[in-house]
Amino acid sequence: MRVRSVTLFALILLLPVLRGSGGHLPGAPTIDDLRGGLPDRVAAFGPVDTETLRVPGLEAGVEILKDLWGVSHIYAETEHDLFFAQGYSAARDRLFQFELWRRQATGTVSEILGPRELERDRGARLFRFRGDLEAELNHYHPRGAEIIRAFTDGINAYIAETERDPGLLPVEFEMLGIRPQPWTPDVVISRHQGLLMNIGQELDLGIAVAEVGAEKVKEVSYFHPGEPDIDLDPAIDGSLLRREILDVYRAFRGSIRFQPEDIEPRFRATASDAEAFALQTLEEEAREAAAYEAGRLEAERMGTGSNNWVVAGSRTLSGHALMANDPHRVQAAPSLRYLVHLVGPGWNVIGGGEPVLPGISIGHNGYGAWGLTVFQTDAEDLYVYRTHPDDPDRYWYGGDWEAMRIIDDEIPVEGGAAEQVRHRYTRHGPVVYEDRNNDLAYAVRAGWMEIGGAPYLASLRMNQAKTWEEFRDACNYSNIPGENMVWADVEGNIGWQSVGIAPIRRNWSGLVPVPGDGRYEWDGYLEIRHKPHVFNPEKGFWSTANQNLVPPGYEHRDAVGWSWSDPFRSARIDEVLASGKRFTMAEMMQLATDYVSLPARSLVPMLRGVDLPRGAEAARGELLDWDFALAPESREAAIYVSWERELQRQMVPLVVPAEARASLGRLSMKKIIDWLGSPPAWFAPLGDGDPVAGRDAFLARTLADALEGLEDRFGGDSWRYGDVRFKHARFRHPLSGIVNAEMRARLEVGPLPRGGNGFTVNQTGGGDNQTSGPSFRIIAEAGDWDTAVFTNTPGQGGDPDDPMYRNLFEGWAKDRFFPLYYSREKVEAAVADRLMLTPNG
Repeated sequence: MRVRSVTLFALILLLPVLRGSGGHLPGAPTIDDLRGGLPDRVAAFGPVDTETLRVPGLEAGVEILKDLWGVSHIYAETEHDLFFAQGYSAARDRLFQFELWRRQATGTVSEILGPRELERDRGARLFRFRGDLEAELNHYHPRGAEIIRAFTDGINAYIAETERDPGLLPVEFEMLGIRPQPWTPDVVISRHQGLLMNIGQELDLGIAVAEVGAEKVKEVSYFHPGEPDIDLDPAIDGSLLRREILDVYRAFRGSIRFQPEDIEPRFRATASDAEAFALQTLEEEAREAAAYEAGRLEAERMGTGSNNWVVAGSRTLSGHALMANDPHRVQAAPSLRYLVHLVGPGWNVIGGGEPVLPGISIGHNGYGAWGLTVFQTDAEDLYVYRTHPDDPDRYWYGGDWEAMRIIDDEIPVEGGAAEQVRHRYTRHGPVVYEDRNNDLAYAVRAGWMEIGGAPYLASLRMNQAKTWEEFRDACNYSNIPGENMVWADVEGNIGWQSVGIAPIRRNWSGLVPVPGDGRYEWDGYLEIRHKPHVFNPEKGFWSTANQNLVPPGYEHRDAVGWSWSDPFRSARIDEVLASGKRFTMAEMMQLATDYVSLPARSLVPMLRGVDLPRGAEAARGELLDWDFALAPESREAAIYVSWERELQRQMVPLVVPAEARASLGRLSMKKIIDWLGSPPAWFAPLGDGDPVAGRDAFLARTLADALEGLEDRFGGDSWRYGDVRFKHARFRHPLSGIVNAEMRARLEVGPLPRGGNGFTVNQTGGGDNQTSGPSFRIIAEAGDWDTAVFTNTPGQGGDPDDPMYRNLFEGWAKDRFFPLYYSREKVEAAVADRLMLTPNG
């Protein structure tokens, strides 16, 4: 087990240096807080020793300077060595994370965990890319094949070191009794962890339409712009649609769940350990389970969302354009994201992405800064086929029976013989389910199975863009995920380009399953550059937060999605940016950590004049005097969030028929506010036939229930939102639930108080424990690059015994930022570790 040393000055300066006020804390920082003092303080502790390692596979020497916050700055003499060193360095920091990724990508989880993981492995192999590998690798960059192979060679070079010295392995390998295995380029291009959209919604909607009809589904859903056709084709028997149709798809996309028998006995949880973990987990998750029907938290678990914005130089105090981005994904230990700085011939780019991918997904390169959020692009469809009653491997298409393509495969299984499996494919894609009793088969058609479907890898082209035009050209290669890419450059320009492979559907919405008989075909793909975009908008800023940004009258309406996030985060960002001020970096940090709730501003005034039960009047008074900020220290925030959750929970049985709640159990908050503002007839039974009176009764009842829940939660009336019993952050490790208490304390991080919820700019999710949101943030001022700041929680390291594993967590939990230095001078002044890699021989 490896324990890395960290110098004294590094330990002292691991503390955060900036705090964003987020609109809820006094004393906003200035940029001088970042510029002043730090290099002098570092220099006082003297130089850092250099560690030199000989590494086979390098062409020349590479220097890796790890700064105080765990960011590796890699300086290489050749492009090959730059990406070799990126792979080597990232594997050195996150090796267990790499091994889990590799096994999920290759469908070899059963090899270590046994038969229960066969469905996952079958799905991974069923959906693996099987096209021209060289064309695939070179899609992402003109030298993509060379870059990706150099990256995997670097990973393998570090794995080889662990073979020579197993003491380098993180503790998880000892616990599981496994060793890391080599990487190949096809692992890098795996699609298993991408944000792929929207096949699960498509099946759910199809089931719901069959249960309650298209009009009812549209009434309770939030489709826009326009109104989609979601009627099922008469050829589809809706009663035969069932959720298990997508079981194999969900299996290969889900997180690995370990069992106690998977680890060495000395690490396993005792009965009391397991009971304590289960109780803690239940306390954190019970309210979500009560609020939403089973399975309706998929979006929250995936953490899909994000904010980004750019401000033109004409709207900033410095005259430099600004870019801010915080992608929202699952929060865990270690972090999903990883920052690195790549400097070599033709490359000087810094920022973050997933550690297992070469290049930088979000960051800047000295010419411009860019960021991303999800732009709804529906690149998946579920096809239903009539199969031949005597030969289920043939399906009806275009007036004749067509044979499926069949690939036989073998999956290794721990403790037993390899499993023989048969993968079937129609002309549209992999067959995920066969209903032989009814002579039916179901297949998924996915744009991400085309060349170029590996998530984020097209950022390799973006990393070298010097102008808006070059950046847009690079965006044209970005197939997955559907994203809002924003740009801010040294000339003061800003821009937005939506990306993502976009099938053109001429005769259906893509929101429900369709027959695979040839009547529902994609008419190619829309060229990405023709998706919505802007350059230097007149208002001087542009923001995206997964909201609908489809321009009125957009000519390619059939190639963009129908389902978008509620508009509250985007509206709050625009509200601040449209204030007419000239902005600073410090104000961008405040906005990124803003806790103001726009739903609260709409809902709380509705309590005026409502007859409330005894005990609720005081709470109403507190809410009416409140500033609507969901700050951790706020009592009012505790009252409001409890009430908001009750509104969401109790609205479902009012609005959604019982038989459709498993499909439509999560309602849009925008729709809920609209219904409360203009009460529909379904409120009438609560008010003796009067919808307005019924609405008021509903408001009173939900507030009373919320207060009762707070009393149960806190055991009195001393309430604070950011309490370990309410809103907090505790990061789980993949092995958290099966290890003893001592080991669990090493693996997990937290808890610490948090504020916000899923509707605030500082998006912390809808549950007690923050399991999604911005683990990673970056804010940059184009042209003054050393003032860039970042967060990445809980830290850059992946080894629980690495000081960089959790060193950023406390600062992140307090909404602080850390320097992201770019110039060699600044980097040298903040070095914690210096590593020199030299060729072997």
